[in-house]
Amino acid sequence: MKKITLLSLTVIFAASCKINVDKNKDRKSFATNYVDPFIGTGGHGHTYPGATVPFGMLQVSPDNGISSWDWCSGYHYSDSIVSGFSHLHLSGTGIGDLADILFMPTNKKLDLTAKAASRDFLPYKSKYSHANEKATPGSYQVFLEDPKINVELTSTQRTAYHKYTYNNNDTQSVVVDLGFAINWDKATKTAIKIEDENTISGFRYSTGWAKNQKVFFVAKFSKPITESILTADKKVVSGGNAEGENTALQLFFDSKNSNQLDVKVALSSVSIENAKLNLDTEKQDFEKVKSKAAADWNKALSKITVETPVDSLKTIFYTALYHAQVAPVTYSDKNGQFRTEDDKIVTAKDFTAYSTLSLWDTFRAENPLLTILEPTKVSDLVNSMLAYYETKKILPVWTLYANETNTMTGYHSIPVIADAHFKGIKGFNAEKAYEAMKATMMQDERGLNFYKQYGYIPYNLLDESVTITLEYAYDDWCVAQMAKALGKQADYELFSKRSKAYEYLFDSKSGFMRGKSQDGKSWNEPFDPKHSNHREHTDYTEGNAWQHSWFVPHNVDNFIKLHGGNETFTKRLEQLFTESSEITGSNVSADISGLIGQYAHGNEPSHHIAYMFNHAKQPWRTQYWVRHILDTQYNTTANGLSGNEDCGQMSAWYVFSSMGLYPMNPASGEYEIGSPIFEKSTLNLPNGKTFVIEAENVSKQNFYIQSATLNGKPFNKTAISHQEMLKGGVLHFVMGAEPNKNFGLN
Repeated sequence: MKKITLLSLTVIFAASCKINVDKNKDRKSFATNYVDPFIGTGGHGHTYPGATVPFGMLQVSPDNGISSWDWCSGYHYSDSIVSGFSHLHLSGTGIGDLADILFMPTNKKLDLTAKAASRDFLPYKSKYSHANEKATPGSYQVFLEDPKINVELTSTQRTAYHKYTYNNNDTQSVVVDLGFAINWDKATKTAIKIEDENTISGFRYSTGWAKNQKVFFVAKFSKPITESILTADKKVVSGGNAEGENTALQLFFDSKNSNQLDVKVALSSVSIENAKLNLDTEKQDFEKVKSKAAADWNKALSKITVETPVDSLKTIFYTALYHAQVAPVTYSDKNGQFRTEDDKIVTAKDFTAYSTLSLWDTFRAENPLLTILEPTKVSDLVNSMLAYYETKKILPVWTLYANETNTMTGYHSIPVIADAHFKGIKGFNAEKAYEAMKATMMQDERGLNFYKQYGYIPYNLLDESVTITLEYAYDDWCVAQMAKALGKQADYELFSKRSKAYEYLFDSKSGFMRGKSQDGKSWNEPFDPKHSNHREHTDYTEGNAWQHSWFVPHNVDNFIKLHGGNETFTKRLEQLFTESSEITGSNVSADISGLIGQYAHGNEPSHHIAYMFNHAKQPWRTQYWVRHILDTQYNTTANGLSGNEDCGQMSAWYVFSSMGLYPMNPASGEYEIGSPIFEKSTLNLPNGKTFVIEAENVSKQNFYIQSATLNGKPFNKTAISHQEMLKGGVLHFVMGAEPNKNFGLN
């Protein structure tokens, strides 16, 4: 955490690194005290440091104002300029969208009519220093050096709170710029209205990754507005309304009596009226809201407690657990309404609708983690997907603010739904969910026409054919299992057969999954397993053959047989981690990061691979490589993530793996055993029971499992089921410095 120094005696602010939830308890006991939201804001982590609550609708956070890949969240730790504080942000994605409804305090009258080709020309930007910046779960603070204003931010589920502290007798002013945008986001229509002396409202329509995004807002100030300047398309307009492609305003407030100005802001995808309904109406001072946000986070983070003498490991763990609960985000309003893909308004009945579904990433570990942490939210997610299906007749791929971005491959709503069903999560219609799963995999979009015709996707008919085929095969397996559970035998047989599509693409000579032509015989030549060509003229998505040849999580035993048995399989799998890390090609994907050999932990397709040794009768290799990944791919600095956080997936991998578990097949209802890093991990389950994982003698050297017991009885397996965990109990490992090659072979 960064400590704050007072640059001006006239600027008063209360920002504490420790959260005073209960003064009678040891302050170090609060999980929130170990969270550092700056982890991941450097490198390629793409996280934001601003204020939000668990799965909150708003993410009020600073925007540097740079349009570049590493500023996808609006913020990068390397920067020292802030352009303002907007209310919607993406956590750790590779796409830069949102940053809607920008507020920025200032202390002088500015010219908002000048065109700003870049942030260098923004009249309201300011320098800042990390020495005068702080982030904790639910709050953010920074001192703006140019206007000498202290900014503090916090939030409830649907309302953001700003507190600006000015110098005594200084001009108190706020700029609202609805034209502000980063990356390819662009405002198409905006409006601002001064409703009364304390209230403004408006909307921002934009296009970008989300092609038809509509955000409505209302803001209420703690002081009356004394003067206002409105602009529309860089021209000053008279009256209290402005409308155009790009609108902005500057408001002024009386500086007498108090140097503090508070602002409450609420948003809606539906209407200004709904934004008003979402606005917190009770009178709460900033500190109470901030304390409540901290308490909400402490409750969310306390669902898992870990014990270790190494504080840095607690910081990594609890920050990961924090990042795993900032997305997906609340999308429906207090009255249940939300906007759908076809621009209609519907009402979520008996569930909360969620958006920001980064499913290509999160189906792997983030969504399975939520089945432990938040099962009721999992059913809400499924219902959100089914509401999308009602509109599109296909399940979502990657939805953002009522827009299907169609980003990434596969239809990974399907494993999320299957996982929820097999773990016994209630609150959604299983028959309706199955209908949606089957309909999605039977349609012809996104290469499914070729997949159904040939049994795989020929490389000469569609780019990224290998990755897409492997992912469709897995989705088919999930549909098959759901069909079987619901007594649909014919469908089970159909989708089970289709789920073996990976067999078409496996080249037994090289050991790689390769692009095959539509003749069913010839491979894509020339072939270089290290070659990467980002998102075009390639057989692999954001990677190469080394990274994408292992995605058969649903049938690892058969996959091993294709290799010729355990010996050949483990030799090739070990080579993945020990091969040189050279990536060839002139257009290498930037997503290939966190390399250990050719294993790329910075991108999701690698995340399950280390656990596959378990199925090849060499679980000690899983233990070795999982511990190596834990030790090398995460740290407590701003560069603490080896790749995009991707809405919680990078962190969910750490949360699971550090406890000694991982959902290698995320819809199987089972967790593979890895190598626990903590002496004790306690899962406080939603049913009131606890499941404890103990690692006796664990240390930096002692990461091999020697033996294990489950509730006092010998345990010699390499996986444990979700249902076993829900019963509660103690899984006790004895750890050592040398592998016990007999453990886990039963």
